[in-house]
Amino acid sequence: MDRKYLEVIKARAKTSRVYKKYQSTGLALAEILEDRSHKAIYMRLAKNHDEQQLMNLAKVIADKKGVRNKGAYFMRLVQTLPKYAKKENNKKKNKKRKPKKKQRTLF
Repeated sequence: MDRKYLEVIKARAKTSRVYKKYQSTGLALAEILEDRSHKAIYMRLAKNHDEQQLMNLAKVIADKKGVRNKGAYFMRLVQTLPKYAKKENNKKKNKKRKPKKKQRTLF
């Protein structure tokens, strides 16, 4: 029974757990640029930048010949892109803070 359980755990670890669109975009960028080890960075970029621009840039870089490190070249070109303006609904609302309680002193 222990071996079967370990096999199930290993099989489950191989499946993808993608819940948001930017996560799937980040994984796609990592595949296009052949840089799976930095997939978290690509997910963060997909969250903060326009996903369509990133995908187009990655495809252009993947098609270029003579690029030794596609991931590094991509990161260099991403620095020139403007950040994607997120919707205002995602911003934290200004909540009124409760006043702090005064500390009691013994005397």
